[in-house]
Amino acid sequence: MKKVTLVLAVLVLMISTNLFAQETKDINGAKDNPLISRFSNSFIGYYNTVKWDTYILPVSKIKNKGGEKSWDKKLKLEGKVNRIQYTTDKNNTASLVYANYLSAFKKSNWEILFSGSGDNELGNESYEWQYYMFQEGLGLDKKYGSKYGFRGDDYAYISAKSEDNDISYYAMIYIIEKDNFTMINQDIINVKNPDLGLVTAKLLTEKIDKKGHLALDGIFFKTGKATLTEKSVPALKNISEYLNSNKGKKYFIVGHTDNVGDFVVNMTLSGNRAKAVMNELISKYGVSTEQLKTYGVANLSPMVSNTTDEGKAKNRRVEIVEQ
Repeated sequence: MKKVTLVLAVLVLMISTNLFAQETKDINGAKDNPLISRFSNSFIGYYNTVKWDTYILPVSKIKNKGGEKSWDKKLKLEGKVNRIQYTTDKNNTASLVYANYLSAFKKSNWEILFSGSGDNELGNESYEWQYYMFQEGLGLDKKYGSKYGFRGDDYAYISAKSEDNDISYYAMIYIIEKDNFTMINQDIINVKNPDLGLVTAKLLTEKIDKKGHLALDGIFFKTGKATLTEKSVPALKNISEYLNSNKGKKYFIVGHTDNVGDFVVNMTLSGNRAKAVMNELISKYGVSTEQLKTYGVANLSPMVSNTTDEGKAKNRRVEIVEQ
C-alpha cells in the first residue's frame, strides 16, 4: 500500500512542478504540416489529426460578458484538424517565437485574423485564455489532446487564414512559456469551400483581382502526359468566358509539377501542359493569341511542401497569372 501511495505522490509532483523537458527529437509518426514551417530548433512532442470535427476559433480579445469570460468574435469551422505541439529552448521566449510566426505568416500572404502577445493585447491574464479556450470553455485540450497542458507564464496567440481554390486553411498558434521550455501549439483546420473542384469565371475575377493569380482546378491531364481529358471541358469553358470578357488584359498560363522524377523532364512536362491549355483555349474557345503566353516551372514554385502526398497533389497544377 505504501508503495502505491509513493508512486502517486511522485506523479503528482511531476505534474505540479512541470518537469517536462524540451524534446531533442520528434516523436515517432509525427511530421510538420506542409503549410507551415516549424520554428528553428524545435521538436514535435505531440501530434494528432482528426479527420472531421467542429472547431471554434477565437478572433478577438477575451472579455468579461455578464460574469462569464468569452470572445466577441469566434469562427465556427468544420473540417480536418491537425494539432502539433512543438517545444523549443526556454531562451526562445513566447514574444520572440510569436514575432517569428507573425512575420512568416505575413510573408506567406496569410491573412492575420487576430493576434496578440501578453495580457494587454489579448485582453486578460493568461490563465483565463488557458481555462476558457482549452479547458472548461471551448474544451480544445480534451478534444484534440495535449502532452504538456496549457498552463504557464508569458503567452501569445495568432489566428490566421489562407485560401486555396476549394479549401480555406485556418491556423491557430498558441505559444506559452513553461518552466523548462517554450511550447508552441499549432492547430491547422482545413475547411472545404462550396462549389468544389471547378474554377468559375466569377472565381477567376475575384481571385485574380485580389491576388493576381489562380490555380485552375478542373483541368485534368492523362498521367505523365500533356494531353487534356474530356473532364477539363467545363473548366475550359469558364476560363474562356473570363478571358473573353477581359480582352484588354494579358495573362501567363504556368505549368507546375511536384518534385518527383527528373527536373529537366518535369520542366518540359509543365511547359507542355501550359501550352496544351493555351492551345485549347485559342483553338476551341475563341481566346485571342495576343492574350496568352506559357511557361513551365516544374517544382520551382510549390504551394506547399512536397513531403506529403497531399502536398504533391496541390503542387501539380496549372495557374493563370495576370501579366
